[in-house]
Amino acid sequence: MNYVGIDIGSTASKVVVRGDHDTSFVLPTGWSSKETTREIQRRLKEMGADVEGEETKVVATGYGRIAVDFADYVITEITCHARGGREIAGGDCAVIDVGGQDTKVILVEHGMVSDFLMNDKCSAGTGKFLEIMANRLGVAIDELFNLASQGNVLPISSLCTVFAESEVINYIGEGQKREDIAAGVVDSVAAKVAQLAQRKTLPERIILTGGLSHSTYFTDILSKKIGKTVEPTENGRFAGAIGASYLAEEKKKR
Repeated sequence: MNYVGIDIGSTASKVVVRGDHDTSFVLPTGWSSKETTREIQRRLKEMGADVEGEETKVVATGYGRIAVDFADYVITEITCHARGGREIAGGDCAVIDVGGQDTKVILVEHGMVSDFLMNDKCSAGTGKFLEIMANRLGVAIDELFNLASQGNVLPISSLCTVFAESEVINYIGEGQKREDIAAGVVDSVAAKVAQLAQRKTLPERIILTGGLSHSTYFTDILSKKIGKTVEPTENGRFAGAIGASYLAEEKKKR
């Protein structure tokens, strides 16, 4: 059997296969979730996991989960990220997921979601904010973090992405160092994520998932702002897909 988890995010689509053909891969979602879904289906078939066959069970989640028309089940992001976070952490924890369009804080107790918060009203405090600011500074997101680690924080006070971008443009016009502007951008995102997380009573074990999950620089800043250690995770960007793959297996056994 193959148990496939597909997480169609706003910027990237993550796929995890467990079973006969263990693998994982990521694709840009692009402008069409439907086209990305077809490419995922093609790649899976090449790997020996035919989504239309009886030996493959699929759970879809994420922003574009409805586009996965071959999925056996469609399950919410909160449920899948909680399940994936539990597997990554090896037990109960708080999952902070910084995604492309939203940020989620999920509390996992006794293996189940006990509570959650989601910031999906504004791109400030998300990967989209970082992408916009990195573009404004003429660098990729990884380069933005490298620059930030060498700079001193310039405050970015605006809560709105549009106004925050104006602040960055003003700093550029003043001739401020890119390193310092980058440090201000990353600090601003960490502050907004921390504010969201602190609205809940957090356990001692906190992990970071999403596209920034591997960054020790970001987790160090976030830890200081929250007042508790936030652990980076090597495969954190796959958390939703990992959870979906386990749920596919559990549903098959019922």
